[in-house]
Amino acid sequence: MINSVLPVYKRADIQFVRGEGCNLFTADGTRYLDFVAGIAVCAFGHANPRLIKALTEQANKVWIVSNMFVVPGQQRVAEKLKQVSFADTVFFTNSGVEAWECGVKIIRRHFWGKGQPERNRIIVAQGLFHGRTIAAISAAKTPKMCDGFGPLVDGFDQVPFNDIEALEKAITPQTGAIHFETVQGEGGITPATTAYLKAARALCDKHGLLLFLDEIQCGMGRTGTLWAYEQAGVKPDVMCIAKSLGGGFPVGACLATEAAAAEMTVGSHGTTYGGNPLAMAVAEEVLNMITEPGVLAHVNTVSAYADFKFRQLMQEFPTLIKDVRGKGLMLGLQLTEEYADMHRLLLKHKLIGAGAGKDVLRFVPPLTVREAEIDEAVEKTRAACQERLHERH
Repeated sequence: MINSVLPVYKRADIQFVRGEGCNLFTADGTRYLDFVAGIAVCAFGHANPRLIKALTEQANKVWIVSNMFVVPGQQRVAEKLKQVSFADTVFFTNSGVEAWECGVKIIRRHFWGKGQPERNRIIVAQGLFHGRTIAAISAAKTPKMCDGFGPLVDGFDQVPFNDIEALEKAITPQTGAIHFETVQGEGGITPATTAYLKAARALCDKHGLLLFLDEIQCGMGRTGTLWAYEQAGVKPDVMCIAKSLGGGFPVGACLATEAAAAEMTVGSHGTTYGGNPLAMAVAEEVLNMITEPGVLAHVNTVSAYADFKFRQLMQEFPTLIKDVRGKGLMLGLQLTEEYADMHRLLLKHKLIGAGAGKDVLRFVPPLTVREAEIDEAVEKTRAACQERLHERH
């Protein structure tokens, strides 16, 4: 008999009832060190007092009025995002993939409005993950996600990630945009190179295309700058964000320049829950917190420490760990085997990690993680590695 909850997840049989900072607790008080943070969502840890206060204060006022009316929180959060990014305008959603879909619609509508509706194709990167809608899996073309869900949506042309020559060759008269994650998440914690980002921007400028970036996971300070694209000195025309924007509350946003979004007029897009007062109250406080002095400096300091410690671990276990990759607190350990066994052993040692592709172990702890917690994670990973080597023999 089918599970009451659609059985599409391979879940660990662990139930958490409470969280605090980098820690999660089961009903019997067992503590786990959480280096996944809801998959890069809880930027300021579990049960952050400032976010609890923002949410509960708003919950005592009004939850939702719909987008038939002005939502003051939307105005404030949009202005804050404009001040700290390339964007002129913002559309709020409930999730990352909704923000991504909005970006796709902005691109198609942009060229339709210019009298070029045939420019509806988007060049995307192999190894991508933008979500699970039909359009998002059509862009990914991954059999695991696509099998049984055809017919898929046309309009996405895949090229190898970080391959500038392939990117340029893929441009046709039907191309409207170049699109990729600034740091691939599910694709193995693989950053776009500075050269690739600069080349993508230059190609867009040369051919009149829009540059569309996905910073759903790598944005909001995770790589040490507020936005990962800043490190290459380029700016996109459209960008989708989510995850850390809500600090654990479901919210996403699509950011765009005025020129890119000029055709998004009344009735061209919409949402019932997107930008609701609860989400905006939390997102506003997250933005207040993340732009406070010292926050990004801490991310850079502690992530450099984590990189150093995990590279030491790689030298200690070369037959298990063959690479340490990523940027900032978006860290991946590339293993010499599929990650499943290591993930199992990490949980046994009360450390929570996640997979990113078949052989990459992902650590995306809260941005507030401390060096002592990095040390604890390294020790737990060391214990798991030792046990895995013992199992091999």
